[in-house]
Amino acid sequence: MYSLLLLSALVAPDSSTIRGQYVEARTCDVFTGSCFANADTGLTGKNAVMAWKIDSGAVDGVKVDGLGVVVILSATDTLGLKQSGPGRSVIIVDEKATKTQREALVAFAKTQTGKLTGEVVAVHAAPFSLNICECAGESCATLSTGTVKIQTRCLNADHDKACGNETTMYPPLAKGVKANAALAVEHTYTGKDLNETWKDGGRRGAFVGSFVTR
Repeated sequence: MYSLLLLSALVAPDSSTIRGQYVEARTCDVFTGSCFANADTGLTGKNAVMAWKIDSGAVDGVKVDGLGVVVILSATDTLGLKQSGPGRSVIIVDEKATKTQREALVAFAKTQTGKLTGEVVAVHAAPFSLNICECAGESCATLSTGTVKIQTRCLNADHDKACGNETTMYPPLAKGVKANAALAVEHTYTGKDLNETWKDGGRRGAFVGSFVTR
């Protein structure tokens, strides 16, 4: 009897591990050359959107399988390079989530973004749709939720280089992410909570991939 219980514990899935799909878009190039990145510093890249679609897992015992959450950031400086203090943010949670699940999703998002989340000025519930497809070994995605829309495509080695020395200059902003740089065909935020909006398509400023975290 004891051995059966032990075997069950060994093969049972660890619900404390949260895994799923991830998309990020910023208002500066993340795939770029150092000369372009230096020129952007302090001028662009102060805004970003991060989105998680959770395939499986639980936050403090609350299961959040199949749900999504988005963080919209407004920072005081270029994210990922100079930003050292907290910014301001809006969080959008999947409207399918219960009250308890919404609270768990907010807690998860704050943990994944750390001090970058800063002051959360609003939390909204909205329909959430994130779809990722594979293309030529890379990834592309479409995200639609509330006041946010993102569409990405894979980077093209022949057409998406400007200086020939480009590399993935910045890592993703969130923890536990494994992602490829991508081109944001569309990256828009139209909400009112941050007192600013943006429309930043056509930029090599996105990441598409997956995440695993505890």
